[in-house]
Amino acid sequence: MFAIHISRALRVAALGLAVIAWPAVAQQPPAASIALAKELIELKGAQSMFDPLIVGVVEQTKGVLLQTNPQLAKDMEEVAGKLRTELAPRRSELMTRVATLYAQQFTENELKEAVTFFKTPLGRKITTQEPVILDQSFAFMQQWANTLSEEVMSKFRAEMKKKGHNL
Repeated sequence: MFAIHISRALRVAALGLAVIAWPAVAQQPPAASIALAKELIELKGAQSMFDPLIVGVVEQTKGVLLQTNPQLAKDMEEVAGKLRTELAPRRSELMTRVATLYAQQFTENELKEAVTFFKTPLGRKITTQEPVILDQSFAFMQQWANTLSEEVMSKFRAEMKKKGHNL
């Protein structure tokens, strides 16, 4: 009877693993779609967001270690330089994963159309102007959120004062 329960448990576990693993297997896009997605990422200049990641992680880790070992700064800088060089090729992992995400969301034909578009003068203009627009948008949103925060704080205080609380 104990063996029957183990056997049943193993079958249930295997079935559960198969159900969990199935979407990962089923969603792997074709290599051609991934290649198109990589081209699209490069045309849009989006791969530049990968560049600071490895350096940032190395520098952040070095900074954490330096807090408790400041006397090792010279040696840590040497190791950091070595790690930046050693880990640089891993940037391709990021590119492949992001390209796979694109390829899961867009058909091969849609990716072809997007690649074609971003090769046009308008597509190139969007690529060059979008970072400027995003920077300006984020600056505006920060300012807007700060102003809204002050307004909300004033309204909270006014409403709480009506209830007899001075904040």
